[in-house]
Amino acid sequence: MAGFRALARDVRNPRRHITARRTSLRKCLERFAPYGHRATWHHLCSRAGIALEDRHPEPTRLITALEELEEARALWLGYEADFAARRRREKHHGIRQPSAVDDWHLHTWGGCDILPCESPSAHPDGRLAEVLARLIRAMESGPASSCPVCAQDRLAWHDDLGRYPWEGPVCGDCGIVVPVPVLTAEALAAVRHTRSGRAAHPARPAAAPVRHHRRYATV
Repeated sequence: MAGFRALARDVRNPRRHITARRTSLRKCLERFAPYGHRATWHHLCSRAGIALEDRHPEPTRLITALEELEEARALWLGYEADFAARRRREKHHGIRQPSAVDDWHLHTWGGCDILPCESPSAHPDGRLAEVLARLIRAMESGPASSCPVCAQDRLAWHDDLGRYPWEGPVCGDCGIVVPVPVLTAEALAAVRHTRSGRAAHPARPAAAPVRHHRRYATV
């Protein structure tokens, strides 16, 4: 199975047919897809000006999409290298239990589904590297009450995401599933009072019982 770098070389190879180069770019997303495969593909196509089902895109547009993906991957792999080095130091000093952020990060190792999007067409607008840089800063600065990507607080709890994480807070502005460890306990408590984007309403007083009048058949 070809790795990311080999697939990237195939995307750049002018001797290959353009459809094969497009296929290689899609296969790159099997190795690195921060928003999940479909949402990352939608994001790259939107920014590079490629129609989603275009089997013969312009080569320059494919390269533009690949370069954005490579930039983000380099940033994330650098973060993972720092993460691994820090964990080795902590274990050397007897700190075996990972933090909540570290535990979350283990599920995203390699760069797939770092910030999964509930809808493939709803994702952050900025470059992938910029979005991941915001997430890294949020993880390093500690829990907050808003989305680490767009800084908005329009979050709603979804319990039917269909993949890992099976449930979690979804940002109503940029569309990402926000990692639970980057939110404060108070923010999480507030988000859990929502379901699928609809805020929970306070309990209403019970309605007065309805009196049913018995009707008798007439002969």
